[in-house]
Amino acid sequence: MPRVALIVNPFASAVDEHRIKFVEEALARAADVATHLTERRGHATELARLVSDDVDAIFVYSGDGGFNEVVNGLGPDAPPLGCIPGGGTSVFPRGLGISRDPVTATEQLVEAFDQRRTRRISIGRVNGRRFLFNAGLLFDAELVRRIEAQRSHAGRPGDVAFAATLLKFIAEQRGRFDPVLEIDGVGRAAFVLVANADPYTFLGSIAVHVAPEATHEAGLYAIAPTRVRPRHIPQMCRYVVTGRRRPRSVLAVQDVDRLEVRCDRPLPLQVDGEDLGDVESAVFEAERKALSVLV
Repeated sequence: MPRVALIVNPFASAVDEHRIKFVEEALARAADVATHLTERRGHATELARLVSDDVDAIFVYSGDGGFNEVVNGLGPDAPPLGCIPGGGTSVFPRGLGISRDPVTATEQLVEAFDQRRTRRISIGRVNGRRFLFNAGLLFDAELVRRIEAQRSHAGRPGDVAFAATLLKFIAEQRGRFDPVLEIDGVGRAAFVLVANADPYTFLGSIAVHVAPEATHEAGLYAIAPTRVRPRHIPQMCRYVVTGRRRPRSVLAVQDVDRLEVRCDRPLPLQVDGEDLGDVESAVFEAERKALSVLV
């Protein structure tokens, strides 16, 4: 009988004992299941390295942070990955067409495992850290940091808190963001958002389209406003909601394998919603067809 590993973040917002048991029972219909609960930051990476050579698939029941940790522990010959949404947003599985509901998603992924239905996708990497769908310098990284600071025992704040944090951040800057970094071969910009999938993220049920052309099979896509003033904000909002009519003040890079950025001062960096601290430079790279996922 096939063997699978189930890596669970028990602290994720949509994870509880009842749902873990359901996931285990659903997987047990198709394979022998070994469940591993994460205990600390980085633990999922360690677990992925430990189990990847001994199983036919790895299932992860977590939020995007857990998915990111697992993919950072997988080698080139790793078994297929099945991501069950257990976070408040769960951008990665939703972007692959997996149901947002953990129960429905589990049934969908068990069927994919039974039928060996996989998809080979590209992933990103910045300064050695892999990412599954997005990475950013300054703007979204600052938001991630502020949201993380509001985390409680119940998990990260929800969409209302995120919107309030966003508005407060823009208000503090008076809607003005000046150039503070240089993208090699592209130019100076106020911040940079890098995607290897669309949507970039979700705000509730609303998809945010930073790079609507991006696909999981291609390289990296990026947008970088040269500068932002209050009059630009409505244009930017329309663009990220509709994915159409990118403002002229926004630089764009499409389907590249490498992007180098130098900062005027240390700036916050995030990947898949995880704060990586401040950096003075960032090298974004694409790993094409690096990961097999169940869909």
